[in-house]
Amino acid sequence: MLNESDKSRVIEMAWEDRTPFEAIEHLYGLDEKAVIALMRNELKESSFRLWRKRMSGRKTKHQALRSPDIIRGYCKTQYKHR
Repeated sequence: MLNESDKSRVIEMAWEDRTPFEAIEHLYGLDEKAVIALMRNELKESSFRLWRKRMSGRKTKHQALRSPDIIRGYCKTQYKHR
């Protein structure tokens, strides 16, 4: 069972275009189906539908479908440093 902080991070990772489901599974033990179930339970229905539409067919969310040129899970400018 995930604590609230972990749930929040999984949701954040699921929304990120470049974070593959395999990374979530490696860090939190949730496969793609479990992430979908978590998103369905934690998001508003409209937000869940928007997320599913956004993720549907997105190659960067699956390690096996990614271009070998993508060697990191996030954009360099994604995390702001002060």
